[in-house]
Amino acid sequence: MNVKNILALLGLAGLWGASFLFIRIASPVLGPFLTIQVRVTLAVLTLILYMIATRQSAQFRRMWKQFLIIGTLNAVIPFTLIAFSALYLPASLSAVLNSLTPLFTALVVWGWMKESLSLRKFVGIIMGAFGVFILVGWSSVPFTTETQIAVCLAILSTISYGIAGVYAKKAFSGISPLALATGQQAGASLLLLPFTLTHLPSTINSISAAAVWSVFGLAIFCTAIAYLLYFYLIDSVGPTKTLSVTFLIPVFGIAWGSLFLHEQITAGIIVGLLVILASVFLISNIRVQTLASGKQMSK
Repeated sequence: MNVKNILALLGLAGLWGASFLFIRIASPVLGPFLTIQVRVTLAVLTLILYMIATRQSAQFRRMWKQFLIIGTLNAVIPFTLIAFSALYLPASLSAVLNSLTPLFTALVVWGWMKESLSLRKFVGIIMGAFGVFILVGWSSVPFTTETQIAVCLAILSTISYGIAGVYAKKAFSGISPLALATGQQAGASLLLLPFTLTHLPSTINSISAAAVWSVFGLAIFCTAIAYLLYFYLIDSVGPTKTLSVTFLIPVFGIAWGSLFLHEQITAGIIVGLLVILASVFLISNIRVQTLASGKQMSK
């Protein structure tokens, strides 16, 4: 990777890491459904404009059913779960928990595609669970019922990402990443709309400027522009090197949370992160990383 590619990778990690910051700011004010609705709707509009400008096709008519499914698994469910968990969890904690996705992808591959689970992967899975215990148990966040539920929701989002990654591998062979990302966001936008309309904020006066700017940043920078960086890296260095961004996202998530929200960086966060990343390293290989690419496109 040359300097340009490294800068693009760092930029991608920084943008996806910032998504947890923006969700943490916007979700308590706008509500989880409206936060994610604006995110996916603005993102798909931006991507459609880009596709028109570059004369590419999203193949909506031919693949609409698959786009609805991947939109559910890779956007509606995980995005909304993360937004609900952000009501109680710091951005830094959410970012670290999200790094469990490759671990659950490996479990989905084992259960769905009957791929053998090696000793190395098994040890990695055990380490990942241990890392979660360290992260949550050694955190400065009060271990209330709400916190426990929020942690479970954050973990469930990574399971949905894992299922989505395997489904994308099976259902979208030969479809460009840009078409897949655009179709996914379009499907998610349509599916979320009924939930959003029934969970609108009670008063517009309660909506802060910070929440509005955060949801716009989430949609334009952390979704649409991040996709374009992702596509550039896929074309330039390939999927395996691009997916090394998995190890960088939680680092940026912790940094942004500390810098802008003054979240405390505790020993539990650092040790938990290191243990979880070590587990991800153990369970990762080319096949798992390829299947996980669907998740990375959803940040």
